[in-house]
Amino acid sequence: MASEEEKQRLQDHFTAQLGAKAFHSGWESLLLVDPTFFSASVSLASVPRKKSYLSRKEQALISLAVDSASTHLYAPGIRVHIAAALDEGASVHEIVEVIELSSTLGIHACNIGVPLLVELLKEEGEKYQEEITRPFDERREHLKEDFTKKRGYWHPFWEDFLRLDPEFFEAYLEFSGVPWVKKVSGDGKGASGGGALEPKMKELVYCAFDCAATHLYVPGLKLHMKNALGYGATPQEILEVLEIATLLGIHTAHVAAPIIQELAPPSNTST
Repeated sequence: MASEEEKQRLQDHFTAQLGAKAFHSGWESLLLVDPTFFSASVSLASVPRKKSYLSRKEQALISLAVDSASTHLYAPGIRVHIAAALDEGASVHEIVEVIELSSTLGIHACNIGVPLLVELLKEEGEKYQEEITRPFDERREHLKEDFTKKRGYWHPFWEDFLRLDPEFFEAYLEFSGVPWVKKVSGDGKGASGGGALEPKMKELVYCAFDCAATHLYVPGLKLHMKNALGYGATPQEILEVLEIATLLGIHTAHVAAPIIQELAPPSNTST
């Protein structure tokens, strides 16, 4: 069992490395249950902050994207990272935009499912060939052009989706395009819109939730890495996004440690 002096030393080390506001109940319980693992977790979490290829504000926004993704929804982290982003000068518009960008994760049901559906329809022979091979009509061509204009890219995996259901594709285009086209008061961009975050940062947000262990969506991750590089991101910045997303694993201990502390006798809850 760690002494009170040792616990205080570890908490002071945490504050020096990650900041006092980052210390939530999960960290507190982990410190009491396993000081050694607490220390190792602090060391892991502090590496991106020491390197800081991304600014502290950008790191907080990337962390928010990981924790707010629909595959994770880690509320303590969401709160900590919103507070950190505000402390580092992020605007409410920028924070909301991370939430909007992260909300597009759900479309991967179609990005993965539609190609599988088309593959199955091809295996059925001639029965569905016309439906899955018909050329784009004027409406679909317009939607493809509109997507490319608003999102800044086009990828072949959108082709079958647009071919099979232009109505849902159009609705998703509106939904996903909001951060790319909306006008934000006081953003200095005039009447042209473009949202609150620069395109490079938008693409790094996509990378953050695509690479997270709760999702691991490889086609999207590679695409958004490429887009980020095209907007001027460095390999070191992208690597730092991956490192920040890796910290999701510590949440296992953050959730479990308070339960262990609650249910196990005090003599068995520390090392």
